[in-house]
Amino acid sequence: MTSRVRVWAPRASRIDVIRGSDPTPAAAERGGWWAGPVLAPGEDYAIAIDGGPPRPDPRSRWQPHGVHGASRWVDAGGLSPAPLACHIPLRDAVIYELHVGTFSRAGTFAGAIEHLDHLVELGITHVELLPVAQFPGTHGWGYDGVDLWAAHAGYGGPAGLHELIGACHARGLAVLIDVVHNHFGPEGAYVDELGPYHTPEHMTPWGPAINLDRDGSAEVRALLIESALAWLRDYGADGLRLDALHALRDDGELHFVAELTDAVRELERELQRPLILIGEWDEHDPKAVRSRGAGGWGLDAHWNDDFHHAVHALVTGEHGGFYQDFAAPDTLAKVLTRGYALDGGHSPFRGKPHGTPFGDLPRDRLVAYIQSHDQVGNRARGDRLGQLAGPERAKVAAALMLTSPFVPMLFQGEEWAASTPFLYFTDLGSEALRTAVREGRKREHGLTGWDDACPDPTEPGAREASVLRWEERDRGDHAEMLAWYRSLIALRREHAALRDAAPDSISVRTRGAALEVTRGPFHILASLDERPLPIEGDVVLASPACVIVRR
Repeated sequence: MTSRVRVWAPRASRIDVIRGSDPTPAAAERGGWWAGPVLAPGEDYAIAIDGGPPRPDPRSRWQPHGVHGASRWVDAGGLSPAPLACHIPLRDAVIYELHVGTFSRAGTFAGAIEHLDHLVELGITHVELLPVAQFPGTHGWGYDGVDLWAAHAGYGGPAGLHELIGACHARGLAVLIDVVHNHFGPEGAYVDELGPYHTPEHMTPWGPAINLDRDGSAEVRALLIESALAWLRDYGADGLRLDALHALRDDGELHFVAELTDAVRELERELQRPLILIGEWDEHDPKAVRSRGAGGWGLDAHWNDDFHHAVHALVTGEHGGFYQDFAAPDTLAKVLTRGYALDGGHSPFRGKPHGTPFGDLPRDRLVAYIQSHDQVGNRARGDRLGQLAGPERAKVAAALMLTSPFVPMLFQGEEWAASTPFLYFTDLGSEALRTAVREGRKREHGLTGWDDACPDPTEPGAREASVLRWEERDRGDHAEMLAWYRSLIALRREHAALRDAAPDSISVRTRGAALEVTRGPFHILASLDERPLPIEGDVVLASPACVIVRR
């Protein structure tokens, strides 16, 4: 099967497609498009703009030579594995956030497959992959991706992702892929040579925003949306996690997220299988998960940072930075019963009112977590919760998450209290960019305790220190934590009351350092001051600081 290269480059007066050393002129079409020659699968090619140096195709599906090298043509029709045999709704889900580069020593899609049976035994239903679109170097978090259609070559490229998703489906695991639409990475992004992919009319933490609402934005939006659909259609993924929606600057009539949702729902009808959309969202506004018919964006769920922050502040005692908004001891009770903590009241951290009440929306439209790549990795030493709060308080946090009305999400290794940190790391080729990253990390909020002993995020040691040590999970305290998680997940799976997403399905009482949560016949009793817990009923699961009873 062959196909033709097409490039949107309204700023160009000439486009050449280069195969080997031979340039072939592309034909100009309407709207700034250029049509190049027909290519065969496996053929390498590049694009030259107005006689300039060769560049990758912005719609490349494979970058075997990295973000600066030639693209390789891929037949998308051969990528999609068999679909998942059964769909598990989010209400019944337990999500597992997985970073391919540190989940195994190999740091590849194939390496991840070796540990999938562990996830099945744990009770996981959905695997959420941190971004796998091509980014600079071999190892990084993936949030500096630049080739949004290409499965990262360092992980195993298109074939490797195809095999991983197929292996997940064979085990009954759904796959969600984290996608980044709010910025391109700082190295290897050549799109501005082609057209108006950015606009200075809006600014983000990464500089000028992606152009979603100015001249030329229709084609920019199309590139982002079509690349997102490709993970679902061509690779058979079951859903997407959308990064930092609050950084998508769009003053247009139809917000980009709503347009993306509409496109995914159309693909859902075409494929005749359900597709999931989960957003990262810091605006505390339920419009993200309201239906399109009710004026919302129609996402299935969004990450509930308030749950993490409230639990973290409670079990660690950290009240600095943004945790000051969650310092009150009854904040977690508010989150568990009302969805948000920040729902219109004054935010001391922001210095102004923030948020909108979540209302009576089902609570399975919120994803709860006690660890994540951000909350662990954006600490200078990549500290995990158990290292900060101790194992017993970490068990309390896990119990509150896995008995909550929200959709629970684990971060890789938390289930056995992994001893390894999860550090920020990147693999940039430019020394100027490496220096900027080092200095930027020192300044960034949330990086507590930075000193010269902290690993340099631009050196390989940061990634190597973050690789999970699978051999430790069956030893001592790690095995005890793993048994705790397995029991909690099994309890949630076996009892519908613990998955009930109705707003009135939970009640919470706080008594000083003690917390009592009621979910149907279950009572979750937690003590943070080591005082004896008042047990009335049949003990279902117990640790020194947390007891679950059934009455």
